[in-house]
Amino acid sequence: MLRRAVGVAGLGLGVGLALAVQRRRDAIEAVPPELRTVELWLPLGVDNRLVLGIARRMLREPTDPVPGVRMARQSIGSTSQTATEGADQPPVEVLVFEPDGRTRPSGAVVFLHGGGYIMGDPESSADTCSRLARDLDVLVVVPRYRLAPEHPFPAGLDDCWTALRWVHEQAETLGVDRARVAVVGESAGGGLAAALAQRAADADVPLALQVLVYPMLDDRTVLRADHEGRGRFNWTPRSNRYAWTCYLGGAPGATPPAYAVPARRTHVAGLAPAWVGVGDLDLFHVEDVEYAERLRAAGVPVELHVVPGMPHAADHRLEQTVPAMREFRARWAAALDRAVGAGALAGSGLPGG
Repeated sequence: MLRRAVGVAGLGLGVGLALAVQRRRDAIEAVPPELRTVELWLPLGVDNRLVLGIARRMLREPTDPVPGVRMARQSIGSTSQTATEGADQPPVEVLVFEPDGRTRPSGAVVFLHGGGYIMGDPESSADTCSRLARDLDVLVVVPRYRLAPEHPFPAGLDDCWTALRWVHEQAETLGVDRARVAVVGESAGGGLAAALAQRAADADVPLALQVLVYPMLDDRTVLRADHEGRGRFNWTPRSNRYAWTCYLGGAPGATPPAYAVPARRTHVAGLAPAWVGVGDLDLFHVEDVEYAERLRAAGVPVELHVVPGMPHAADHRLEQTVPAMREFRARWAAALDRAVGAGALAGSGLPGG
């Protein structure tokens, strides 16, 4: 009897595994062949502190600055204008990338790494940021913002705001033109960049452009039952729910504080011009397109770029080998160059290093 029960259980497990593999294969069929990687087969998800700790260690991949760019670490302090009212704002470490022979005053970019508000670090973006600094002839500043769940909102945003205010307040010393300052963010960094653009508009801090790369903008995506086949790779609904819960300090869906969820802002007129890019297989596709359309309807200049068949953050693995991914990164780099750079890219995009 026991042997038969074990056999039936084993058969059930085998059938279940076969069905799961078939479902995964069917999902991958929606991804263009050139964008398919081994990682797409992995049912990755972050939904508890143990897995988060493992993911943080696995995703810690420091990169090196490209030749011709100096990287410096600096601790910057907050002012009465940087912290959210009542918040205890510690010093913020920033990585500063400066190209050799930079023209002064130049433009500046505040770059915000991704990681769902719960992972990531500035060093992982050193290659990208140093290339931007070199090829746009700008200063690039990358804050080490605090992460949830240890530091829920507004800690991370306050750190980013401190970095942006520092660039403006120290513009003469840094050799920066205050009229040519932009923010760039990827994934959760894109959400922070959008929130910074909103906060900057409210505080009358000049911002030339907000570049939102597949940004994490709306906690209400967690509440949607049907994602129409999106979010099966790299960043899933399960991870999204956990990350928003960590960042907001509670279950998504309740009315959040100002700037916590950029897509919840009612009035978006007067915000900085925006570049928004996302893949149509990305979990954030709907919220990103909707936000771009709201900005445009409010009179904000917007460039929206949607890549067919692109999963979340596919460009990071495939930029060097897949033309569509090079073009995706080239488009936002070219927009950034037009807004704050020296015009060297002339629409050609982000160089390969």
